[in-house]
Amino acid sequence: MTGFVTIEKGLGPDGRIAVVRFDRGDGINALSPEALRQLTDAARSFEDDGDTSVVVLTGGAKSFSAGFDLKDPEGLSRKTMDLGALRRHLKLGPRLTQAWQDMEQITIGAIEGFCVGGGVALAVALDFRVMARDAHMRVPEIGLGMNMSWQSVPRMLHLMGPARTKQAVILADQRITAAEAYEWRLVEEVADPGKAFDAAMALATKIAAQPPLSVAMTKLTVNRLAHALDDLASHMDVDQFALASMTEDHKEGVAAFLERRKPKFRGK
Repeated sequence: MTGFVTIEKGLGPDGRIAVVRFDRGDGINALSPEALRQLTDAARSFEDDGDTSVVVLTGGAKSFSAGFDLKDPEGLSRKTMDLGALRRHLKLGPRLTQAWQDMEQITIGAIEGFCVGGGVALAVALDFRVMARDAHMRVPEIGLGMNMSWQSVPRMLHLMGPARTKQAVILADQRITAAEAYEWRLVEEVADPGKAFDAAMALATKIAAQPPLSVAMTKLTVNRLAHALDDLASHMDVDQFALASMTEDHKEGVAAFLERRKPKFRGK
């Protein structure tokens, strides 16, 4: 089995920084089901790690992630699953983002190139995001006849507010530039091209120099307050996605994407 994720620990002040790198080596970095599992396992591997205060998550040099892999054989098998099997399989995404949000360590995303769909869902589950000036984000789910899931909408809402969240999610073809992402509060820092990781490490170094227990407890308190109602607001994510995946619009959206043409939606 190919390993898409590498973990390096013991970096920075007193060795309190770790780097998790997701890189499939193809310049696209799509999130296949196996990639979702590996990234979830990576987050969970820090559960009993008292030596690491900050975790920097980065992708490849050309992309953070292109989102869910629409061509992956396991992902394509969803078309033939019964509803029960489909609902279980669809939990891979929310399980991933929740694992990263629940980490005791401070998490920082270093974003180069493009960050699309599920890549955005993963990024907004982190504590901070640093984005290269020439990078962009895009949330194409609605344009594919789906809903934005993985419990991402509440997280985006906390960062940007209602109108910007609707704008980012509903206008599926819109690219969100680094400048816009910063203005909208979707990212906390913009770096020079190719320097997102360096800027993320600089931020990590500042955080790692703080008292680890106080930092961890503060993160826990802020997250509990900020995300107290998130599950209530997004508990239907999986079922909405399962329902949307059975529509004609979803089939048309995916077909149009793969055939590089404009979709024709009919509300069916």
